[in-house]
Amino acid sequence: MVIKKQPEVVGWREWVGLPALGISAIKAKVDTGARTSALHAYYVTPFEKDGKPWVRFGLHPLQKDSLTCIECEAPVKDVRMVTDSGGHKEERVVIDTTLLINGMTFSMEVTLTDRENMRFRMLLGRSALKQGFLVDSGKSFLLGGNKNHPPIASM
Repeated sequence: MVIKKQPEVVGWREWVGLPALGISAIKAKVDTGARTSALHAYYVTPFEKDGKPWVRFGLHPLQKDSLTCIECEAPVKDVRMVTDSGGHKEERVVIDTTLLINGMTFSMEVTLTDRENMRFRMLLGRSALKQGFLVDSGKSFLLGGNKNHPPIASM
């Protein structure tokens, strides 16, 4: 007999980690309308490493804080045209990274875009959520994290 694991319930916003990028915690808006997750990058610089395309980017992980900066590097998975919720098309770099949520880790795709003027530095899209999550749109931070005293991003 196969026992099926119950899906994890998440709120419309949650604290998540991106350990492969050195980010211990970032507040994400859970967005079932977005297929791919998106991460704030205030600059994106392509380069080559061992003959393969890579990207270096800067991130301000905390809302309303442009002084805390994390510089990240990752292999480029793809470059795609993405349409945002306002209908604007933008070419974005796509990387694979590791999502840490409620003690579980998953591989996921994330696009890099400037979200400086957005309320959330990250959108967690439905492709990442299909790994066993349900969204309760009336709740926030069901998996922990304190919205008044956010966890510190690792440097």
